[in-house]
Amino acid sequence: DEYAAFQSDLVVYHDDYGDYSTNEPTMDGTASLIYLLAQKESEGVSQPRAITRGDTTQKKIAIVFTGHEFADGGTTILKTLNKSNIKASFFFTGEFYSKYKPLVKQLIRDGHYLGAHSDKHLLYCDWTKRDSLLVTKAEFMNDLDANYAKMKKAGIDINEAKYFLPPYEWYNDSIVTWTNERNLQLINYTGGTRSNADYTTPSMKNYVNSDEIFASIRNFEAGRRSGMNGFILLLHVGTEKERTDKFYSKLDELLSFLRSKEYELVRIDELPGVNRRSQSF
Repeated sequence: DEYAAFQSDLVVYHDDYGDYSTNEPTMDGTASLIYLLAQKESEGVSQPRAITRGDTTQKKIAIVFTGHEFADGGTTILKTLNKSNIKASFFFTGEFYSKYKPLVKQLIRDGHYLGAHSDKHLLYCDWTKRDSLLVTKAEFMNDLDANYAKMKKAGIDINEAKYFLPPYEWYNDSIVTWTNERNLQLINYTGGTRSNADYTTPSMKNYVNSDEIFASIRNFEAGRRSGMNGFILLLHVGTEKERTDKFYSKLDELLSFLRSKEYELVRIDELPGVNRRSQSF
């Protein structure tokens, strides 16, 4: 066999001249090759994925706020964004939409993006064993549907609200897949700064004060060739009373800093590399 050096358990190589001259069958080798190609095809099929950053070649950033229990920063955040003529994105739970209706209505009037953050702020998977689900598919779907029902009741066009930011910003591949089955895109914050720790309180081991949060943003921006291009920067719209050092009080300073670095601040659905066409829900 002149192909002995290339033969394997997966594929049998033949040449027409040798096969026809010896009358050897070629079906086994062809079938083996079909199996191999079928496997490679499945590897090439795109799988649903979470989006955690936009186009890193463009100086655009999406600031996203999440909310469930607390909304103490709502008025300050709204005034600061309006003052700077900036549109941001807000992802709230169903309970938040029901509890803080005046704030939600003002956000809609001001042209900000409003999205889903689950209905009851469920923890989907184990903190240490991330592949271990804590909810069933039915529980996930029912909770998500309830979130969207309350968004619709609040006056939000749910066909324009195709981005879903999971509660606790914690999820696994199953959650991404289930989200995709609802024709939604799961997003999360871009890692590298401590902005998402603006909810922490002094009694927590992972407490981060506002100056440290701001420093982490400055350091990340200065330490990367692409800076914060395409960044999804997550903050919270409110915190527990125990945290008196509110980072949203520094929002004006943060916006000024980002603008001084020539970033354009946009809604999540306007962030290049993330934007998704609206489809019927």
